Amino acid sequence: MKIAIDCDDAAVSLKAVIVEHLKRTGRDITDLNYSAGKTNPLYPEIGYNLAKKIQNGTYDRGILICGTGLGMAMIANKVEGVYAGVCHDCFSAERLKKSNDANVLTMGERVIGPELSKMIVDAWLNSEFSGGGSTEKVEQMRQLEKESFRII
Repeated sequence: MKIAIDCDDAAVSLKAVIVEHLKRTGRDITDLNYSAGKTNPLYPEIGYNLAKKIQNGTYDRGILICGTGLGMAMIANKVEGVYAGVCHDCFSAERLKKSNDANVLTMGERVIGPELSKMIVDAWLNSEFSGGGSTEKVEQMRQLEKESFRII
């Protein structure tokens, strides 16, 4: 599984913790570091950059971090084929993948600490879509997405 990660200026410390944790556990993690060399990039362009890389298949899953995780989830979900959710607990992170088949996890550095963030990331990465009763819901979500993104 190829994983991309990025953050805005509100979450640099937490991103570093997660990158180190994932490398230590043997995960294939790439820090996109979109902000490097740019003057004051805002979270929408950072999140959009990662989401486009998920959309085109460069990465299987992505992690976006900002102050709350909310803005990153909103911008990532603007890209067709990208399903992002903000999680600040392990149960939600597990369900994000198992029930909703999400390919992007967002979190907020101002909301959770480093140890909890590592557990959340692990819960999400160790989960797979379970199908079952969720299959019809996920299929419907994807169908409605196609209608929304259809160019008129």
